Amino acid sequence: MTLMTADVVRFSPRNAFVLVIASTISALGFLWPFFYAGTDLPRTQIFFWLAITLALILIIAEVSNSRLDAKSVALLGVLAALIAALRPLGAGAVGIEPMWFLLILSARVFGPSFGFLLGMISVLVSALLTGGLGPWLGYQIFAAAWIGLLAGLLPGRKSLRGSREIVLLGIFAVLASELFGILMDLQFWPWALSTQTQLSYIPGGSIAENCAHFFTFHFLTAMAWDVPRAIFTTVLIVLAGNPVLSALRRTHARAAFLTPIEFSERVKLQKEV
Repeated sequence: MTLMTADVVRFSPRNAFVLVIASTISALGFLWPFFYAGTDLPRTQIFFWLAITLALILIIAEVSNSRLDAKSVALLGVLAALIAALRPLGAGAVGIEPMWFLLILSARVFGPSFGFLLGMISVLVSALLTGGLGPWLGYQIFAAAWIGLLAGLLPGRKSLRGSREIVLLGIFAVLASELFGILMDLQFWPWALSTQTQLSYIPGGSIAENCAHFFTFHFLTAMAWDVPRAIFTTVLIVLAGNPVLSALRRTHARAAFLTPIEFSERVKLQKEV
């Protein structure tokens, strides 16, 4: 039997507008090297944390105005805690991070808005648990949020099942792993090297020149992380994707998200009258 799922956090036009604003603000923290005309490196961490604060306020306001019930909040907390617990398991290995497996599958079942929130909260909770606080955290938060958002937007969420869905999610896992690597390098690259190499960021340089330097730097230095991350996440999805998706969909169906809770038959009769 196919379980039809609705978004736990409804992806309304207003909700989409808020997510676009939040993503646009945070994207400035990643893309500034290609548009910054100054010759001195700016203090982008301060700007980025201000952007995160504003984005979180916008998202929280939208969620509070949406019909996000107690069951949805509880599920978000449980999954965020699981992902936060999974993240440190791969901390000592090169790119082996089991958290992406659960984030992608959860966003696939519960929708793009839920995936966005889950990515943000999971990384923040993980950083608080492991002491991973620093200027890189803002970048990690939005990178994970975007991956959750994109996973929820993949086609066929309510109809595609079986091996075809696993293939789709496996391909997405590879692309998401590479996207995360690119985003993490963007926050590191401008300060990583001196200005005297062919891989360095050039303050005030042209977009084409800096793009060429960045992608050369990325593919020469980061593939040792991105390839293992992609392989590990894809293997997990292939081996355990179907049972985990089925369990998440049963949870969604039985919890009846976004429907009122009836505490007794008497209450139901009173409402019918």
